[in-house]
Amino acid sequence: MEPRQEDQARLEDHAVTTDTTANAGSTGVREGFRFDEAALGRWMEAHVEGYRGPLTVEQFKGGQSNPTYKLITPARSYVLRRKPPGQLIAGAHAVDREARVLSALEQADFPVAHVYGLCTDDSVIGSWFYVMELVEGRIVWDATFPEVPRAERAAHFDAMNAAIARLHTIDYAAIGLSDYGKPGNYFARQIGRWSRQYLEDQDAGRDPGMDALIEWLPTAIPAGDETSIVHGDFRCDNMIFHPTEPRILAVLDWELSTLGHPLADFGYHAMMYRMPPDIVAGLGGADITALGIPSEADYIAAYAARTGRSSFADYNFCIAFNFFRLAAIFHGIKGRVIRGTAASAHARDRAESFPRLVNLALEAMHGCN
Repeated sequence: MEPRQEDQARLEDHAVTTDTTANAGSTGVREGFRFDEAALGRWMEAHVEGYRGPLTVEQFKGGQSNPTYKLITPARSYVLRRKPPGQLIAGAHAVDREARVLSALEQADFPVAHVYGLCTDDSVIGSWFYVMELVEGRIVWDATFPEVPRAERAAHFDAMNAAIARLHTIDYAAIGLSDYGKPGNYFARQIGRWSRQYLEDQDAGRDPGMDALIEWLPTAIPAGDETSIVHGDFRCDNMIFHPTEPRILAVLDWELSTLGHPLADFGYHAMMYRMPPDIVAGLGGADITALGIPSEADYIAAYAARTGRSSFADYNFCIAFNFFRLAAIFHGIKGRVIRGTAASAHARDRAESFPRLVNLALEAMHGCN
């Protein structure tokens, strides 16, 4: 599946997370996002097993692409994810896709929040929505895991490694996701998509490094095609850890999930080792040995072993590809800053980070030679 227009918007705001835990912070429902809470209560009585009111609704601070709410009852709390109110691009904000992949992955015993129900009747609260469990635990916002004791950090990284390896080894057809995306040729389609976006935005200008990457990447695509479920944004802050143990209770934020190449997905995740923390939360420049964090080489080896690979010779290509994709996204933000149409508060900072991402992609490209 090519990136949908709403996926592109989601990629352009890496600071936004789903925020589906109690400790992520919720407040009163913001202006413009209110709905008929009594109508929701009636729907939940009819469709959510075990639901008992009265119902109190709060809104999480994140979840800006698909507004996210905390539903509080005397017995338990839930999470509601909905399409934004108002006119939307056709196919955008596909909460039904999120609910579908969560339900399928739960069948495979992958750590996700349980989905209680999906509503595709706009008359209930004004847009489609689904209700899932609220998973209590910890979200780690900093890739150095500063709030985790040094002796426990390696185990937390191993839990992330095991989770993404497990995701990539699930038989997607066996759990009903054979049509969840377009299998095969993932790298070529993605490179073509982001190259076109870069080349078409004339306001943001051309960059010699990006031009070199566009020329080189199609020639270096790994031999042998693979397809798996890919998360699309697998980062430490998109998972809920057990309150005290190095164990992942739920992986969040499935807006970008599709069928794709597992090495592209792992490369995006492992990009944290080279990502400057001021661009997107990463470990770039950190003394990981002092922090008790596994080395990049050890992390790669653990993933390779878990997915039955004897080696990962195309790793630097995957890193170059992911930095290129992110650079193309930031180039698009740069164009909107120039045109005065950028909405994000971080847009100017991201536009200014574009050359650094290009350089990181080039460094990975040179590592392939």
